[in-house]
Amino acid sequence: MKVLFLQQNITVITMVLFSEDHIQETKRRGRIEVICGSMFSGKTEELIRRLKRAKFARQRVEIFKPAIDTRYSEADVVSHEGHSISSTPIDSSGSILLFTSEIDVVGIDEAQFFDAGLVDVCNQLANNGVRVIVAGLDMDFRGVPFGPMPGLCAIADEVSKVHAICVKCGQLASFSHRTVKNDKQVMLGETAEYEPLCRECYLQALEADKQEE
Repeated sequence: MKVLFLQQNITVITMVLFSEDHIQETKRRGRIEVICGSMFSGKTEELIRRLKRAKFARQRVEIFKPAIDTRYSEADVVSHEGHSISSTPIDSSGSILLFTSEIDVVGIDEAQFFDAGLVDVCNQLANNGVRVIVAGLDMDFRGVPFGPMPGLCAIADEVSKVHAICVKCGQLASFSHRTVKNDKQVMLGETAEYEPLCRECYLQALEADKQEE
């Protein structure tokens, strides 16, 4: 009788452990991943890579970008290398919450163009078990932290700083130098309007810009 009692207890314990393991495996764990850097550093390319891997894993993915960014496509997120993924253009960060019920992964491109509310939106999504992947410029053309990006980096579980190559000296570039005269913080452009520079070359370029004024 004692042996039978022990066997029954072992069976019950085994069932409980299996149940707990199963819950752990199926529970969604939210997190925020930020990909930041200068222009031409491969931010969007890395964002697309992570999102396509999530889709390949049959996860439910939704992608957003600011409606003002129509450089390559009005609807798709497109990298400088020409890779693309379908997305939903929106005007404000609050709209993201309207499209993300029953979603596993949320991707956000050009995050610097969104309003400050994006930080709270990303936090809310992650707290609800959603994996949030954000890409954006960490600094504007003046070298100043750009839009909600500093706040996103602060609350992120993981921050990936990517670099371009300085067009002047070939070192790693962290700054986006605007090559045309325009003082607006937000100005869409490509290689005709911006160039990636290292810190030293960026400071030299700013000094040259002052002398031309």
